[in-house]
Amino acid sequence: MAETSTVARPYAKAAFEYARDHTALEAWSGQLALAAQVVSNTVFNAEVVGHPKLSYGQKTALLLDVCGELDESLCNFLRTVGSQGRLAALPAIAEQFDALRAREEKRVDVTIVSAFDLDAAQQDKLATALKKRLNREISITTQVDRALMGGAILRAGDTVIDGSVRGRLNRLRDALSA
Repeated sequence: MAETSTVARPYAKAAFEYARDHTALEAWSGQLALAAQVVSNTVFNAEVVGHPKLSYGQKTALLLDVCGELDESLCNFLRTVGSQGRLAALPAIAEQFDALRAREEKRVDVTIVSAFDLDAAQQDKLATALKKRLNREISITTQVDRALMGGAILRAGDTVIDGSVRGRLNRLRDALSA
């Protein structure tokens, strides 16, 4: 059985290229996320996607019914995905679609985990520095983890910058024990 991300890649790319060419990236992103959320639902997944007696067409029709009003071109895309028995890959397709969209829009989502709440000025300062370093628009999400003791950990895609006191202590411990 192929890895889900491998299966999802060509579908995500095709969906992205269609949405980009029709200036509908935002609409497709939201609607794909909705369909992915429905498929990810444990009840829907078990009762519909995993049901052996339902045809691919029936599974897709049920998905479209649950999702409600969707763009007709997206419905056709979901029918294509469903006809190939790939509805279970929708969460990965939506995730890869959003990654392609972020790259196209030169945008990156950054998660900042800090020991204490960051005020707006601190968030703006970090966003400005990251925008300059990554050469992309920055969207910040913050979390608090008191176990860090101080500092922060920044995650932007594959990049992780650990400036936390806990991280520094761990690196010091590793250096001393080596």
